[in-house]
Amino acid sequence: MSQNSKFVLGTAVATAMIALLGGASVEAASDKPMYVSVGATARAPIGYVEFCNEMPKECLASNSEPRDVVLTAKVWKDLVRVNKWANDSIAPITDMDHWGVVEKWSYPDDGKGDCEDYVLLKRRMLMQAGWPREALLITVVRDKKGDGHAVLTVKTDKGDFVLDNQEEQVLLWSDTGYRFVKRQSQTNPNTWVSLGDTRPAVVTATSSR
Repeated sequence: MSQNSKFVLGTAVATAMIALLGGASVEAASDKPMYVSVGATARAPIGYVEFCNEMPKECLASNSEPRDVVLTAKVWKDLVRVNKWANDSIAPITDMDHWGVVEKWSYPDDGKGDCEDYVLLKRRMLMQAGWPREALLITVVRDKKGDGHAVLTVKTDKGDFVLDNQEEQVLLWSDTGYRFVKRQSQTNPNTWVSLGDTRPAVVTATSSR
């Protein structure tokens, strides 16, 4: 693996974040088979293109080398804190109730949002703390009810972990019980890669986590 393919996090999460959780041990990587990309690009999720049109600076990106985060104990603790802080601080609400439309991607700056809004916030917080965007991938899954849902996949040297507004714990992808549909490419966040489940999934949220 090349020198640039790993990123050792050396900065703390922003001081404005509240220390809500104590130490946590890093879970061991799973022996289960990885989900495999079928190698085909996929359409962006409904609402993502409109988000990029409204906030073009958020989607500016050029091709870059994939990078994984080296998952130290401190990095794990920061990851858990970000997930918990966002889940505890944002009130879940559907886009229909919030904006009067079926699907709208936005930062939950008013303290309310649905699944993809949690994902955008968590990704922004981690990137502001120095994490590489190549390791922070917006991902569309089918949840345990078969509904479309958005989560944040964090690629590390210990495996792919999932930050989820429906789950307090940060879990290895294979422990979520989800079926993975598509996610951003590590090389370019505006390219979406199919992960095997080809049925269309609209990422909507219920009124409760």
